[in-house]
Amino acid sequence: MIAPLSTSYVDARTAFLDAAAAAGARIESFPHPLRGVQGEELFVDVAEVGPADADDVIVIVSGTHGVEGYCGSALQREHLAGLDAANWTGPTLVFVHALNPYGFSWVRRVNEDNIDLNRNFVDWSQPPPVNAEYGELAELLVPSSWSAEEQERTLLGLLAKLEEVGIERLQAIVSSGQYDHPTGVFHGGTGPAWSHRWLREWSAARFGGAQRVAIIDLHTGLGPWGHGELISSEASDSATFARQSEWWHDVKAFDQSVSAVLEGDWLAAAPGFVPHAEVTGITIEYGTVDPITVLQSLRADAVLHAHGDPSAPEAEAIRAQVRGAFLDDDPAWLQACWPRYREVVTAAVERLG
Repeated sequence: MIAPLSTSYVDARTAFLDAAAAAGARIESFPHPLRGVQGEELFVDVAEVGPADADDVIVIVSGTHGVEGYCGSALQREHLAGLDAANWTGPTLVFVHALNPYGFSWVRRVNEDNIDLNRNFVDWSQPPPVNAEYGELAELLVPSSWSAEEQERTLLGLLAKLEEVGIERLQAIVSSGQYDHPTGVFHGGTGPAWSHRWLREWSAARFGGAQRVAIIDLHTGLGPWGHGELISSEASDSATFARQSEWWHDVKAFDQSVSAVLEGDWLAAAPGFVPHAEVTGITIEYGTVDPITVLQSLRADAVLHAHGDPSAPEAEAIRAQVRGAFLDDDPAWLQACWPRYREVVTAAVERLG
């Protein structure tokens, strides 16, 4: 049985570091400039099993969307529990724990600037993408209060829009990314976020000698309960998509997946971090609850951080709502997530081994 999901960032980090140390992994910790919900220091932690100068590397990332890191952390921990660095002969395994440690600790999907990291990796030398239709819904999505009356009014307005355009179009408008409403949902920011800058700099320094890099990014919140859908950031007619499909078979491009087509997701940008290497990345998206419940949690969280007090006792109820949308503390859910993780990692090891 997999150990239960951690109940806090502090507990998740401690369990991850303990598992990494027990496996004999090399560990390096990178401090984040802000503090967590308990006043704790925050870090991106990296644990490695295998030679530092290996040609072939597999990178497994948790916490791109902070709260989703609780699942990713548990899967990383379970993987490390089965490893012994002294006897590992496969490609080097690199575990990146809590890419967005602020969101992880504060039980938010976004970071310290209300930025969705998977909308932040656009080309910032150019004007950001425009999502005019989001602007038409901005006030309904994130009103100035979260009273019962405002929840009812705004939800009815969103449901009317849903009836008008359908679920797929509404999902695209709301979640593909927007850059004009900094307190809104799925905000891509106005420049590279802290985690964005760290990831680029660390990748360039760490993988300068690598020839082949596989990346597995762990996410939750979309799709059927416990099912891990494999999502590619590449066009379905590209050579990289063909390679992903050869490795993992049941791969879906954004326009065929449970996700909207995104602007600025980091896996699409990753080949530019190490342009000399062949990069093969994949997202595992684990399903939890229905999309309306997920969106409601994100709206409540956005209103709290834009117009409320995230440190007040009543904020705990909203954090619990967000956690419940992106995680299931029933041990059966995490147990259902594990086989897909194991399958994807095993295939990457075999291809690069």
